[in-house]
Amino acid sequence: MDIIDAIILGIIQGLTEFLPVSSSGHLELGKAILGADALPEESLLFTVILHFATALSTIIVFRKDVIEIFKGLFQFQWNEETQFALKIIVSMIPAALVGFFLEDFLEVFFDGAIIIVGIMLIITAILLYLADMAKTTTKGVTYSSALIIGVAQAIAILPGISRSGATISAAVLLGVDKSKSARFSFLMVVPLILGKMAKDLLSGDIHFEGNQTVAITAGFIAAFLAGLAACTWMIKLVRQSKLTYFAIYCLVVGLLAVAWSIWG
Repeated sequence: MDIIDAIILGIIQGLTEFLPVSSSGHLELGKAILGADALPEESLLFTVILHFATALSTIIVFRKDVIEIFKGLFQFQWNEETQFALKIIVSMIPAALVGFFLEDFLEVFFDGAIIIVGIMLIITAILLYLADMAKTTTKGVTYSSALIIGVAQAIAILPGISRSGATISAAVLLGVDKSKSARFSFLMVVPLILGKMAKDLLSGDIHFEGNQTVAITAGFIAAFLAGLAACTWMIKLVRQSKLTYFAIYCLVVGLLAVAWSIWG
């Protein structure tokens, strides 16, 4: 993988991690179009690095929230911050279970299965449209809704199902305020990303070669900067109920992916 390809894939990851169009699905499409068919170990390493970049951008954007949560936790009181942290933990359970028990099975879907990506993007489009049509409320995230949002996040492990799109749509359809839905969606994924990185690093499955350094660094910087911009922009878009635009985009890309897979 050369530097240009790494930067392009980094930008794709940074934008699509927050915009509801499926980062994993677009990375698979990007690799197929660019021909960036690296070895499995190299591909895994690069993917992990890009996800870390977007997790870092999330922490930067929500730094005040993160600081308040940690302050609240260390007060050892049953306060709002402690309850929010517990809801984050509850939301992590479904994805953690799926990742632990079904990781080998799910790898099949990350092997150039473009038709699956296309179908999942079409499903994402439907979810986004339904969410945009939902009524505006001021309701917050409850423990039960956190669990359901977590199930949506677990399903979004499939490439083509947007994680942010699925979780925000699930929250909004459950009656949660749209701004609070976006905030919860972006914060809930950070512990999972960091946990997955730790698991991969400790497992020894990731192999690093010195000639990858420049490309990986370029991809990391591109993903981080694109993530900062996309995260900030997405919060405004959700609040203004403009998810239908992304629904149309996902529908078009999904149909094109399916057509390309069948006739291309």
